[in-house]
Amino acid sequence: MHLLTFILPLVLLASFVSPASTHKHAHAHMERRQSTGKSTGKMVFCHFMVGIVSGRTSAADYDDDMARAKAFGIDAFALNIGLDDYTDSQLGYAYQSAAKNGMKLFISFDFNWWKTSQAADVGAKIKQFGNQPAQLKVGPNGDQVFVSSFIGDELDLASVRSAAGLPLFIAPNFKASNAANADAAFNWMAWPSNGANKAPTDAVNVTVADGDQAYMKALGGKPYMAPASPWFFTHYGAEVSYSKNWVFPSDLLWYNRWAEILQLAPQYVEIISWNDYGESHYVGPLSSPHSDDGNSKWVNDMPHNGWLEMAKPFIAAYKAGAKSVNQHIEKDQLVYWYRPSLKSANCDSTDNTMKAVSNPSENFFQGRPNGADTLSDSVFVIALLKEPGTVKVSSGSNSKTFTAQAGANAYTVNMGAGKQQFSLTRGGNTVLSGTSPRDISADCICGIYNFNAYVGTLPAGQPDALRSPEGFQGFKSGLPPGACQPTPLLGTAAVSAAPEPTDVVTLSQNSSSSSSSSSDIITIAPVETPISQPPVTSTEPSSSSTSTTQSSASTSTPQPAPTSTNAPTTTSPTPNSGSGSSTITALSQLYPTNCLQKNQVWAGPPGSDAAARCDGA
Repeated sequence: MHLLTFILPLVLLASFVSPASTHKHAHAHMERRQSTGKSTGKMVFCHFMVGIVSGRTSAADYDDDMARAKAFGIDAFALNIGLDDYTDSQLGYAYQSAAKNGMKLFISFDFNWWKTSQAADVGAKIKQFGNQPAQLKVGPNGDQVFVSSFIGDELDLASVRSAAGLPLFIAPNFKASNAANADAAFNWMAWPSNGANKAPTDAVNVTVADGDQAYMKALGGKPYMAPASPWFFTHYGAEVSYSKNWVFPSDLLWYNRWAEILQLAPQYVEIISWNDYGESHYVGPLSSPHSDDGNSKWVNDMPHNGWLEMAKPFIAAYKAGAKSVNQHIEKDQLVYWYRPSLKSANCDSTDNTMKAVSNPSENFFQGRPNGADTLSDSVFVIALLKEPGTVKVSSGSNSKTFTAQAGANAYTVNMGAGKQQFSLTRGGNTVLSGTSPRDISADCICGIYNFNAYVGTLPAGQPDALRSPEGFQGFKSGLPPGACQPTPLLGTAAVSAAPEPTDVVTLSQNSSSSSSSSSDIITIAPVETPISQPPVTSTEPSSSSTSTTQSSASTSTPQPAPTSTNAPTTTSPTPNSGSGSSTITALSQLYPTNCLQKNQVWAGPPGSDAAARCDGA
């Protein structure tokens, strides 16, 4: 992406490779907090991509992110940085805003861009910002500067400590087997996989829990930073140099993962991510200022704010050391999500990934994203209830009614094209009721295979939309002429506002509370008449011309991705005649995986960092 967090293939579970992938509130409110682990010391972080926010011009541009994250119980942002010329100015703004809003920050060095030979530079960067008031510090004396990474296994941590000249707590995203010299370790692999950077198969299914156990065993009692992510879908075609197109199975992953975390009780949790729109696992708002490398094609009108609403009581329970979320649910709430189109939609004649491209990373697939068959055509509903009730879900012509218990309940209903309606009743009275602003279509939205998720809530929240024009810079690149316009269509769509925190505590304090008052009986009317983005109807390609419904708007010339989001220039690998393999002479040829596939041979410059093999051999 834009400081892409692409996932390197995992090796065998025995060594478990760490991936190399891939509302403003009054300041007084920000001094209040839902729960922080005073007695448990547990904290929740969220991965924040600095590489896509080059257009921010002041600390105020970060205030909404800081206030919102803190209100949901997030303790610190992990600021993913590369080597962009705007990195220092953006770090300065972020630390200033965090101090104002009572948030904490730490730097996560992205070794897709940094080199492991730059230990002195890494240490100098830590020293530069390590004593900022908003810097997260941990340890017995509270003086150890928290620092992390995205990959970077060969980094000399002793040299980093020496160059920083400060007490450090290093929790890098190294392979579990390489974490011996670190203070903790971060496992990036938040999605089930086949162990080789793709969705699981019937033969191989490496679960997130498998990764937990591998890391915790290797750490031998040292703190473990567990991952949590709601989704993964990316769909870049020939319009960018880092073409990639796959999903990891995500369906109810977000709900199930938080249930796992309550039982696992790791020292730290890092949410992936706040604003990685290109991989569709953002939990921050669409309106958070950022540039666009073309992911707006599948991100526009697809808010994810409801996922934080779902996570809020789980975060409180985790910090309190609870095994159940029930006592931390403060109000009746429905959180729902679904993809915007049925899997049966055929978009081959119009999709942005149908043009063949050089594929040294082996992450590019034409048409439907790789792994699509691991996702179900379902609407997912989480009922967070103070008392038992009846939940009804209607998806098009499909309708199901569930008897829900007090606490957290998860339900699925087969997707049906048309309106999506949800209700909660109790004792014959309607508590919550509404229609989602986003219909499900049987056709292709904007002519592409969009496997992102739309997330909504009842009660409905505040409107959210991509900013124009910066949020739509690459929208038309790769789209058929007139397929869509770069503008939000949902208007005042249901998007959750940041909640009012309930407890007044500092970062190191712990409190957990739940309201004992009975739920108000309310009816939530639809925010507006539900609409669907005009679909592009596509048929199977044939020798005859394909009929496609389009407007007369002309297509724009594909724009190069902005500097902040552009991948390194990729050169084609050199084939080895007759061997079926190719010679790799630079890491840029391996972007974004940065590891050698089975048919690739490393022949990089003498003294350069040798590329690892994706299979761990």
